[in-house]
Amino acid sequence: MPGIDKLPIEETLEDSPQTRSLLGVFEEDAAAISSYTHQLFQAMQRIYDAQNELSAATHLTSKLLKEYEKQRFPLGGDDEVMSSTLQQFAKVIDELSSCHAVLSTQLADAMMFPITQFKERDLKEILTLKEVFQIASDDHDVAINRYSRLSKRRDNEKVRSEVMEDVYTSRKKQHQTTMHYFTALNTLQYKKKIALLEPLLGYMQAQISFFKLGSENLTQQWEDFLSTIGTSVQNVRREMDGEVDVMQQTIQDLEEASDILYMPDPDPTKIPVNRNLTRKAGYLNTRNKTGLVSSSWDRQYFFSQGGNLMSQARGDVAGGLVMDIDNCSVMAVDCEDRRFCFQITSFDGKKAAILQAESRKDCEEWIATINNISKRIYLSENPEEIAARVNQSALEAVTPSPSFQQRHESLRPSSQGRPKATRTSSQSSLGSESPALSSLSLDALVAPDTPIQFDIISPVSEEYAGQAKSAGQGSRRTNPFGESGETQSEDSEDSILHQLYIVRFLGCMEVRASESADVIYETMRQILAARAIHNIFRMTESHLLVTCECLKLIDPQTQVTRLRFPLSSIVLVATHQENKRLFGFVLQTAGGRADGQPVSVCYIFESNNDGEKICDSVGLAKQIAFHSEMDRRASEKQKELDKAKEKQQEELSKQKQIEKDLEEQSRLIAASSRPNPAAADGQVLVLSNSQSEDSDAGEEGRKKEESDA
Repeated sequence: MPGIDKLPIEETLEDSPQTRSLLGVFEEDAAAISSYTHQLFQAMQRIYDAQNELSAATHLTSKLLKEYEKQRFPLGGDDEVMSSTLQQFAKVIDELSSCHAVLSTQLADAMMFPITQFKERDLKEILTLKEVFQIASDDHDVAINRYSRLSKRRDNEKVRSEVMEDVYTSRKKQHQTTMHYFTALNTLQYKKKIALLEPLLGYMQAQISFFKLGSENLTQQWEDFLSTIGTSVQNVRREMDGEVDVMQQTIQDLEEASDILYMPDPDPTKIPVNRNLTRKAGYLNTRNKTGLVSSSWDRQYFFSQGGNLMSQARGDVAGGLVMDIDNCSVMAVDCEDRRFCFQITSFDGKKAAILQAESRKDCEEWIATINNISKRIYLSENPEEIAARVNQSALEAVTPSPSFQQRHESLRPSSQGRPKATRTSSQSSLGSESPALSSLSLDALVAPDTPIQFDIISPVSEEYAGQAKSAGQGSRRTNPFGESGETQSEDSEDSILHQLYIVRFLGCMEVRASESADVIYETMRQILAARAIHNIFRMTESHLLVTCECLKLIDPQTQVTRLRFPLSSIVLVATHQENKRLFGFVLQTAGGRADGQPVSVCYIFESNNDGEKICDSVGLAKQIAFHSEMDRRASEKQKELDKAKEKQQEELSKQKQIEKDLEEQSRLIAASSRPNPAAADGQVLVLSNSQSEDSDAGEEGRKKEESDA
């Protein structure tokens, strides 16, 4: 090793400028060594920290691999091969973790300890001695300056002695400090070499020891094991690449096939409606009431499960029951703020849900699916085939019948010279279904090929112009809506019963039987099924007025009577067995057919309230009408008896009057034939006592007869 420069300790007492200049060079070298050592210490500290972190991470990895067999993955089964392989890796990684721990200890002892000692002890000692040397040099300069200023004229032995003592002390202290400082700087030239070489030597020895331990642990057996695992990984990678290619092709095919499905309301000609489904799932918006008149819509995932309708919010683990849709009723409804809405009403009518689909096709499929489920077709072996057969038979049975509306012309408010209505109604007919789906004989209840009327033909205001002219003769006031004021007061004001209900007309059709309520139940089923099949959205809302004379369907806006049903013609009224909001009645009209046979028509309605109340009101109206009719007949009979008795009394009184007149005439004749001079002169007629008594008796009898009458 080449020679090392030194500071001359012998020249410390002289403290020449050359010595001070050389000291400055050594101080600059010490500062550079301190800066470089600090950077090297930080680098070695990072190596040590990284090794500690590697040791801890390796130990944690080994621990996690050992705990793999305790994990329960949702998609991973009991893979014994994977578990045993990871246990093998855990074993060797655990051994490597031990090696890393030994390496961390060796780095701490052989690398970090020497450089830390040099940094914390030697370099700090140089800095301390430098400060002490600077202080001693300053004190010596002050003492020399004071000694040099001693006065020659005023020599003071005591002062001179003190100054000389001070110079002696400061010079001795500076000399001693300078010698120690020079020694430390000279020694630093050796220590800096040791401080740089010892940590590196310890680092390399620790690494060599670590690799030796690794070579002992990683034998040929482990190399064969790693080769086998590498082959398995390559096989899995090839399998993954093949699966990715298949999925990419699937994505491309789905993108091409789903292009028309991206639109929220696709073209029904490209994607036809499937009405044969017995299971369906998808997102729907459901309406929830937030107040008396306010409501909100929530988007949820709905799906059918057997005979139940389920819903599941996004993020929920399982779905919840919405309602039981066995024997339920479903129909499309018009909502003011939403499109494609339909309503499901449970079998008992206590629960109803209004849902919104994304498109018309989706809405029609939901209605058809729920209608198929409500018929319990899903319980059969081949539900889709049965549903297709039922829907096909229903579609083939639908035939338009324009003459059906003429059958109800007699049920409207009567008007003279009334033209035919120009407005048509949506009509359809529903044939009989399979006997397996109905326990009743349809031919015994409903006439075959019977059309269904789904709307009410409302009267037009111009139709009543001729009626207004004919009814306007005289002082009779007419109603501007086409009904006379006299008729209105006769039905409403003079009636004992006057109850009003809000109803919606579902449909009507001709029926054959009218003795049992089964005909109303079967009519309800056919009308609801026809509405669901043909997607009839409209329901005419009216006010049903129940009086003792008739039932009236009144327009809620114009108060025009749409239909008038005489109470005497209603032969049967009933509500649905399970959904009490549905009710209907059978109206029988005489002379409706060409052969003179009566025609029975069943009308079906849906009410806001309980339909049984309306049926009770109709029954009460019929009872009141019956008792009123009996009272009217008894009153008319009593009037006829009173008239006959009065006529008899009049005849009797006339006969007595005639007899009295004849008697008077005979008396007058007898009196005029008898001579009486006084009568001739004074014109005085004197009656006999018998004549006066007869006259008094005649007056009393007349008064008595009048009092009896």
